[in-house]
Amino acid sequence: MNKKMTNRVIEESKYIIDNKKTIRETAFLFNVSKSTVHKDMQERLRYINVELYEKIKDIFNYHKEIRHLNGGLATKNKYLRLKNQ
Repeated sequence: MNKKMTNRVIEESKYIIDNKKTIRETAFLFNVSKSTVHKDMQERLRYINVELYEKIKDIFNYHKEIRHLNGGLATKNKYLRLKNQ
């Protein structure tokens, strides 16, 4: 793995840990695809820094646990906006 890629993976992981952000939000900020961030966090980070990998894994598991709640809130807000128009 080249140095530029290694630095990107570490920067992405630190951003996610510090801000509890999602893959989508991280991809937008770093101007890469969601697939790239996902591969960085799930495959590459494991070989670069195991401690960061474990922290990222916990954050992503939390995001998986609450995604159905966020989806429900988004739907509720959508129909409230439509009702108020």
